Parts: sequence; C-alpha cells; structure tokens
Amino acid sequence: MGRVTATDRRAVLLATAGLTLAAGCATRSAVAHPAHSAGSAPPLPAQLTHGPRDRPRVALTFHGAGDPAVARALLTEAEQRGARVTVLAVGSWLDTHPDLARRILDGGHDLGNHTLNHLDINAMSEAEARQEITGCAERIRRLTGSVGSWFRPSRTPTASPLVVRLAQEAGYPHVLSYDVDSLDFTSPSAAAVARKVLAEIREGSVVSLHFGYADTVAALPVVLEELDRRGLAAVTTTELFS
Repeated sequence: MGRVTATDRRAVLLATAGLTLAAGCATRSAVAHPAHSAGSAPPLPAQLTHGPRDRPRVALTFHGAGDPAVARALLTEAEQRGARVTVLAVGSWLDTHPDLARRILDGGHDLGNHTLNHLDINAMSEAEARQEITGCAERIRRLTGSVGSWFRPSRTPTASPLVVRLAQEAGYPHVLSYDVDSLDFTSPSAAAVARKVLAEIREGSVVSLHFGYADTVAALPVVLEELDRRGLAAVTTTELFS
C-alpha cells in the first residue's frame, strides 16, 4: 500500500463530514487589515454576533486557553493557508504563557479579552465583574501595549447590560459574540466540528472555536479548504467589521 498523504487524510475527513474535497484549491494570500473609516458605515451595536452579510468574509474566533503547543499549531496552520483569526485570551492563561500574546499579534491575528479567570461573569457582582475584565485587560496591555481589540464574556454567548458597560469602561466599545458555535469543546470528533461549522457558516459569520482541543486542530484544515472553495476569506474580526 502507498504512503498516505496529508491530502488523503483531509479527503477522508471531508467525506466523513459529508463534504467534497475540491481539487486544485489555491491557497489564500494574507489579507491586509484596514482601519475603520469614520462615517463610512452606521455605528456598530454594543454586542456583535456577525458581520456584514454582503461580503465574502468570515471570522474564526478562538477561546485562548489550554495547551500552548495546540495554540501554536492552530496559528501556524491558519497562517500557512493565508487565514487570520481572532484570539480571545483568558488572562490567567497569558500569565502562564506570556509569549503567546506577541505570537498571536506577530502572526497578523487579533488579540482580545476573555476575562481573567473564565468564570460566569454575568452572575458576578459589579466589583467582581470589573476585576475580571480589567485584570485581563491589564495583562494584555502589559504584554502588548494595548488592551486588545475585542472583549468576549466568559461562560455566556452574550453579556448582561452591566457587563457591556464595564467592558466599555475598560476600553472595549463592543462585546463580541458569535452566530456559529462549533461545539468543539465537547470533543465530538474532528469531522463533527467541521460538519457543524461548514453547515452553518455564511458571509459575515463569527465562529466560536477553542485552542485546547485536538478535534479543532484536525478540523481546521478541512474548514479552511472548504471556505477557500466557497470563496470565503477567514479574516480578523477587526477586518470583518471594517
């Protein structure tokens, strides 16, 4: 029997996910990240679940925690395919792996705040919730010079009005939610992760993924290949909303 190549493995995974591997897919080139243009579009709402539905762009967003080797593997895989992602980092994770903050930014990705300890922020008192937000913001600022681009609440897809206000006070104009949940944290298999994402994703989608799971590592090449076939560019959240 001949040697099994990476393309063969992806074809099997795509078939398992109910998809077809397109032959000759070109690798996307990296996309620049333009600044927001004042007055060019209506103001964005305080909580965002997806971007514009009339442009062929999507944002893959990752909960920043878990094994740093997995994080690096996912970042490298995305970069090799011309994709850029958004990482919402847990502050205590950055305490343990401070080099990853610069690694994320140096790869052209967005870095944001996913609270200090990843607790149920909507259930906290005002003082506790403020500390969860500002504690992570302070770590990101210390490591990178800014508080980061985005805030995502922990253990909930949407923030309470209190948490929205506290995030804005900490320097985050918008709370970033999502419209596609990969459910990769349930470890359903790589094929299941790819199948769910690719069944639901469309122009403007924001996808929730996680760094700490092997299924996500295995599913990412399949997802990116299929996005490329559909003509959807995986860009940073900043670019998605610009």
